[in-house]
Amino acid sequence: MSFAENHLENLDELHKLGSTYYAYPTPNVKYTKAPKGYKPFYISHYGRHGSRFHYSADDYIYLYKTLAKADSLNQLSELGKSLFKRIKSFYEYAANRAGDLTQLGVKQHQEIAKRMIKNFPEIFKDSAQIEAYSSTSIRCVLSMASFLEELRAQKPKIKIHQESSKYLMRFICPLEFSKIINETNTQSWQKENEKLYSHVNPSRLIHLIFKDSLYVQENLDAGNFYSKLFEITNSLQNVPEIQTELYDLWTYDELFAKWKAQNAWWYNTLASSPLSNAKGLENAKPLLQDILTKADLILNDSKKNKDHVKVTLRFGHDTVILPFAALLQLENANVKTSDMENLHLVWKDYEISPMAANFQFIFYQSNQKDSPILVKLLHNEIEQNLPIECDKLKHKFCPEKPYVLYDDFKNFYSNILAK
Repeated sequence: MSFAENHLENLDELHKLGSTYYAYPTPNVKYTKAPKGYKPFYISHYGRHGSRFHYSADDYIYLYKTLAKADSLNQLSELGKSLFKRIKSFYEYAANRAGDLTQLGVKQHQEIAKRMIKNFPEIFKDSAQIEAYSSTSIRCVLSMASFLEELRAQKPKIKIHQESSKYLMRFICPLEFSKIINETNTQSWQKENEKLYSHVNPSRLIHLIFKDSLYVQENLDAGNFYSKLFEITNSLQNVPEIQTELYDLWTYDELFAKWKAQNAWWYNTLASSPLSNAKGLENAKPLLQDILTKADLILNDSKKNKDHVKVTLRFGHDTVILPFAALLQLENANVKTSDMENLHLVWKDYEISPMAANFQFIFYQSNQKDSPILVKLLHNEIEQNLPIECDKLKHKFCPEKPYVLYDDFKNFYSNILAK
């Protein structure tokens, strides 16, 4: 039985099974008040591009041509014909937009920018200086443009420096993803991956779409078709103007089994997996170094220059968001387990890197002389308790979390980079 009958009331839960295709959820949060006398004065940010079309035009083409051939030979069921009609419309509308930012992606960054101003108005006073850097990917450049457009609309006097170049990729997205995939594809991972995919069974869905099992056997790579259909199904939440979905094809168990395998793949490739020796974390170390380096420069500049840079924005990809969360040792990301069967209970890709995922490091200073600098982290605009403890014997003042002393913050993460 398909999930169509009651999926509307569970739509967000289905969207989460879209893995890193999960469209950014609007946060509903209340922030912890800063210690007395402290106000924010600098924000250091890294954000994933917003919602996009499915990345591969070839996948649209493959599904369209496969279904068109079967239709021409009268091999599609009524459900198959309905699917063909929908895939044809996706192919015509989306194939030439593969990987491009959608209007939902534009809106996401505009709203994040609007909330940043609302949450930290002290930082955006008068002609505040903003630095913005983007990956060379067009969807990232447009995400940056959308974010800055909203900042300027809200605060017309701000001064903006924006840039996108190959030079910036050294910290925005330094490593080739294909290289990371190869290095993390260990034999121990392959064994676990095979176990997960033993629960992924295309048979029911395939035989609902095509009439003749012999035709399927002779003409179709069922696993490939199933995987591509899963990707397109998940991508549609990011293109709401299409106003069509594919959830009526699936059972919840089918979607869950496929997501569970996908979730484990992301974990092994770009998180703290012992099966891959956490090699994917290397892709986030240059970003962490850049955040520390720029923070030091701006903190020093702020002591003598009131017109120092107030915000550093960076726009990149999930291939940095995922390892960065693990490198920071966030509670929902700092998981080390070889139990891929139960990984989904403790590590969820959609929580860490939905479309437009972001990190905001908020720096605070006090009007009291010689008071230490504080920092707190928002991940997807939600406060995080960083794994940094304040030594009350060493420091006169130890703030309550989520606030930490910048000196402790810098030492903790400098030590991680040094390993």
